[in-house]
Amino acid sequence: MYGALGALGTPVVRTDAAAIWATGEFWWQIPRTVQVVLHGDLRDGATGKDVIVTLCGLYNQGEVLNAVVEFAGPGVASLGMDARMSISNMTTEWGALAGWFPADDITVRYLRQRQAVLGEALGGRYTDADLKRWTSEPPQPDPDAAYAARIDLDLAEVSPHVSGPDTVQVMRSVADIERDRVAIHKAYLVSCVNSRLEDLEAAARVLRGKRVADGVELYVAAASREVQRDAEASGAWGWMLEAGARPLPPGCGPCIGLGAGLLEPGEVGISATNRNFKGRMGSREAQCYLASPEVVAASAVAGYIAGPHPSDGRRPERKLTELEAPAPGDEVVAIRDGFPATITGRVVLVPQDNLNTDGIYGKDYTYRELSRDEMAKVVMENYDPGFAAKTAPGDVLVGGWNFGTGSSREQAATALQAKGVALVIAGSFSQTYLRNAYNNGFPCIECPALVTRLKEHLAEAIEAGEPTVIPGDELAIDFARSTATYRGETFRFPALGSVPQALVVAGGIENQVRARLGLN
Repeated sequence: MYGALGALGTPVVRTDAAAIWATGEFWWQIPRTVQVVLHGDLRDGATGKDVIVTLCGLYNQGEVLNAVVEFAGPGVASLGMDARMSISNMTTEWGALAGWFPADDITVRYLRQRQAVLGEALGGRYTDADLKRWTSEPPQPDPDAAYAARIDLDLAEVSPHVSGPDTVQVMRSVADIERDRVAIHKAYLVSCVNSRLEDLEAAARVLRGKRVADGVELYVAAASREVQRDAEASGAWGWMLEAGARPLPPGCGPCIGLGAGLLEPGEVGISATNRNFKGRMGSREAQCYLASPEVVAASAVAGYIAGPHPSDGRRPERKLTELEAPAPGDEVVAIRDGFPATITGRVVLVPQDNLNTDGIYGKDYTYRELSRDEMAKVVMENYDPGFAAKTAPGDVLVGGWNFGTGSSREQAATALQAKGVALVIAGSFSQTYLRNAYNNGFPCIECPALVTRLKEHLAEAIEAGEPTVIPGDELAIDFARSTATYRGETFRFPALGSVPQALVVAGGIENQVRARLGLN
């Protein structure tokens, strides 16, 4: 969300946080940057949520994976802070590491408003001098900044869309899906991404004077106590309750699978949250769609997915210019003392692309402190309930593309480590997952050519729907030469540098920090 303020927001989980507090330092691999150039203005009925839903659906082949997305172009000035927050928040679901808008007059006005509201509570975060400097010389990209790719989007072509079910990579226009009258059981106006005052007021205008349809439950939770107070003062909160909405406490809840109102088996939900991964908001046997607050409210009244206004269902064209990334080199890498020069293990193929952290370590365990043995028994349960019984210590897990996407829970890495998996190889990783893995001393490497070949070799089992495929043969990894060998064929992967090697040798950043502070 910090990206809306011209800042770089990147996930920090508990191990990272402890290391930062202890040392004041933070390691970070500089990612490539993809520029998204926005043109024109949004039409009536289209929102910032529709912009990011459209981008997730149009560019769903890894175009921004692990990149920082920079929004630019004349269309930026037409987007208010609320739209920018929705867009930057969901760049993570799109696959990016972060998304940001360069600071401009809209940014400065927002910060002045927050300063007026919070006063001294802001402390030394920024001063009047900062705001004056940003007004005259707002932080901007360097004139010669290099980009790995450029996406062009005409905001005037964006219409209300929904993501799903169960993925942000698939979208349909509201004009299209409402013809199918997809019945819903639950609707949600909750979470950080779209439960701010502007969102609640927009939904309240749709709900005012109407009633939630029979058989539908509409849940509402403000993003904060301040937002709920302001919504009550504006009348929006009362309009929603009069329509039959069920209030929940402000903050996190159903979005992360906690509290009241979760999706039950066989139910369909529509939500203004940022994630609709299978099982995240309740049962794995339920389905979930994402949409703007207005569409969620209109759907709650209709009883099926629908928009508040007629829409032509316009879908922007793909406009992508992408540069080729350099291939891995042939150099021999120095191996640190204590780091394994080679690893050989039985292949365990998990072929699903975009396997999210809920699938690897489900919501039912994320907020409970389990032992490593307990974690090993439930790992991958939300993806393949039989995974733990099929696998053994020393196995090499091979995943698909964008492995570990989604939330920043580090148990998705430590649970596989607890199971005894030697390492994970994938076509690509969520950068957050990769960071969590190395922070816990768990090696992961990207080798897309190997993943492609394995999927070819094991296509029959994959097509039969097997979630975990174990062919019975082994894979050999040579870290010094950055090669993986399978069935006599050798594949190269990017060399592991000194930072990830040192983290593995130390057994994770916690041990590294303890040694640095003389606590061992």
